[in-house]
This record gives sequence, C-alpha cells and structure tokens, in this order.
Amino acid sequence: MQVHHHPFQILLPPHHVALRRYALKLTANEHRAEDLVQETFLKAWANREMFSLGTDLRAWLFTILRNTFYSEFRKYKNEIEDIDGKFAETLFEKPAQEYAVELKELVAAIATLSDIHRRPLVLMEAYGFSQLEAADACGCSVGTIKSRVFRARAKLSQAFGRESVAQYADGGADLTRRGSH
Repeated sequence: MQVHHHPFQILLPPHHVALRRYALKLTANEHRAEDLVQETFLKAWANREMFSLGTDLRAWLFTILRNTFYSEFRKYKNEIEDIDGKFAETLFEKPAQEYAVELKELVAAIATLSDIHRRPLVLMEAYGFSQLEAADACGCSVGTIKSRVFRARAKLSQAFGRESVAQYADGGADLTRRGSH
C-alpha cells in the first residue's frame, strides 16, 4: 500500500520558530502564542488545497496567524476573566415570574387591610410620602400615622409568616426612617 504525503508535512515545520516569535510579539504570552501557532497550522492544513505551491508559504502562514489573532482579539475583547465565578454570580437574576407571583401575593395581602391601615402604608411605602405628608393626606397626627403603618406592617408580616409581631415591639423604630419632613 502506497502512502501519499502532502508537501505541507515537510513545508510547515520549518516555519514553527518564526511563527512562534511573531505570535509571542502579538500575545505577550507563551501559552497563547503556542496556541496561536497551532491554530495557524490547523487552518493552513485545513485549507492546504487553497495554497499554490511555488508561492510564499511563510507569508501565507503569517497572514493566517495575524488574522486568527485579530479575530480572537475582537471576539474576546469584551470578555472578563472570571476564574472563580464571582462576577458571574453578580449577573444572576431570579426568574421574573417569581417576582410577579410575589407581587400578586403582596397586593392581595394589602387589599385585606382596612382602609385606615392600607392608605397610610401605601402613601408612605409606594408613593414615598413622609410621615408628615401621609398624616396631612389622612387628616390625622404623625403619631397616628406611625401607629397605623406599624399595625399594617405587622399584619402583612403575619400574613406572610416571615416576621413575628414581636420584632416590631420596639415601637416601630424603622418607621421613623423617613423622618417627618
């Protein structure tokens, strides 16, 4: 049986050192340079029928190497190295349908509150009213608003089973976070 050898088997290896030197100048990294040379040889071999014997093989190989480098550079220039996955973790987002379900549950729970408790809660939490503004809108004192919002939050907490009313026993200290301006 006769084995046919392509001339590239003999013509490619002598260019390895020159290609590696050029790749090292482009990448400034020994491992990437070697990978780039190997990729160049693979592409040259895959396209060996396109090369015309008798033309400048070295120039053809250098062109392949340079084009491969620039293609990879364009492809990876916007990528961020994230070996331990910490950056990827910051990009995680819960599926939107979970938020929609939670929002529906919250709206339903708020609807169960009496108007006397619901209105100040919605004014302050949804519309960003201060305690004073909510008190003016509801026609009562700031102290009454504090009490109503405290009770509304406690009822919502009970409805969701997330926090006990005892956590609000400090008089609703977090209710004053908005101040009375």
